[in-house]
Amino acid sequence: MRDIEPVTAANQLRQAFGCFPSGVTALCAYRDGEPVGLAASSFTSVSMEPPLVSVCIQHTSTTWPKLREQPRLGLSVLAEGQDEICARLASKGGDRFAGVDWFASDDGSVFVDGATLWLDCTIHEQVACGDHDIVLLGIQGLSAAPETSPLVYHASRFRRLATV
Repeated sequence: MRDIEPVTAANQLRQAFGCFPSGVTALCAYRDGEPVGLAASSFTSVSMEPPLVSVCIQHTSTTWPKLREQPRLGLSVLAEGQDEICARLASKGGDRFAGVDWFASDDGSVFVDGATLWLDCTIHEQVACGDHDIVLLGIQGLSAAPETSPLVYHASRFRRLATV
């Protein structure tokens, strides 16, 4: 049996959390005539009735305050091969949408073209928890491309799913 060690540092937790693979999402909206967005890997389904998903956003995010003001948010589950888009959306500066093919709904949700899932969302609830906010998003509409493989993030690297 392995020894369970006390948690002593954030990098220890980051490495441990990296043992669990996750998909990567883009959370975006149209604001002041341009797209605004961020990348989030802490995404999960929450409820079928009402239809809810969640993302976790760091309190230090400078993009989230701009997004949470918007009436609608587009959540795109990024597809295999969209790792550069993810890196761009996670960056601290520059034009995050340079070279990104995207489209917007009439309500202002912005979606990344070529993703595997698109959810048109409203903010249902936001809960401060630790150094993040847990944001519950109500799903107002969706489009899915299940034949498109998702982008997978594991151990601080992008991975591919294997077909078995």
